[in-house]
Amino acid sequence: MGDADITLRHLARRHPGDLVRALVPEGEPIEVLGWVDSQVTHIERRLDKALRLRIDGEPRVLHVEFCFALRDDVPDRVFEYLGFLFAALRLDAPGEPVPPIESVAVVLSGRRRRLPRTEKRRTAWPGRPFSGTHFRVDAVYQRTVSELRARGSVLWLVFAPLARDATEAALREVVADIHAAANTAEERAELYTALLVMATIDPWGHNLRKELIKMMEDKEEGLLRRTPIIGEMIIEAEQRGEQRGEQRGEQRGQERGKQEAIAELLGRLFARRLGRRPNAEEERSIIERARVLGPGEVEDALLDLEGEALVRWLAEPIRSS
Repeated sequence: MGDADITLRHLARRHPGDLVRALVPEGEPIEVLGWVDSQVTHIERRLDKALRLRIDGEPRVLHVEFCFALRDDVPDRVFEYLGFLFAALRLDAPGEPVPPIESVAVVLSGRRRRLPRTEKRRTAWPGRPFSGTHFRVDAVYQRTVSELRARGSVLWLVFAPLARDATEAALREVVADIHAAANTAEERAELYTALLVMATIDPWGHNLRKELIKMMEDKEEGLLRRTPIIGEMIIEAEQRGEQRGEQRGEQRGQERGKQEAIAELLGRLFARRLGRRPNAEEERSIIERARVLGPGEVEDALLDLEGEALVRWLAEPIRSS
């Protein structure tokens, strides 16, 4: 899903409690323990989509899959993911029972007719009892702006441009809510960026992106221009690097300029995740991984991995894909 996937994963990590409260049945005491950080993270980094919980005192795991649409391959993806997740949870606590797992697909676009509340991936032979997995479907694009606002969190406000009844007036109120609720200018910028990414998906043809940009600029002039989407930052870094190299007039200078620009931006993302700048060895690893795996792969790791897991990943030998 490109920018949408990066943006939503980042926001989910910033607001795990808000994510959980809307997806777990009301009335049950919930404690969010954190994202799954496993020994198999370096094999399947999407494990960052699973949260450890304690519900009414019992361990649980919630898996959230953001989907552009409920395509035919989504049940396969959910089933495949659960295999990785189950193996990871077993490895982390040998001999202990694996906590019950529930999966939810948050769907951003698709058909106008109501999607089912649950879907399944059947693996049993025809005529045999069911085996496989069921998962819940949360079609946020089929909800109203009021329903999303009722979830009581800035996280769910960013989905408002997807709502079937989204209007310029309704989104103006959403922008005001975000402006009032966000704790910092950085958080406002992240939320505004997510709003714009959702408006680009535009499942109902509302075509409100230009109006949204104007609303945000009216609230805080220049904020969006100062905070481009992370993916765009990487592209801009590569372009700036090529320009630097051309000015030097040699291929070696071009490559060095590109690496410097990418390292600068990826280093800022590293610092934001760990609260410190990368040391010389970590910076070399970031540059080399961006060269071998591509900047997008490194960006994913910087968003996905927490603390020591990120440091370990940078220290591992590079496995080219």
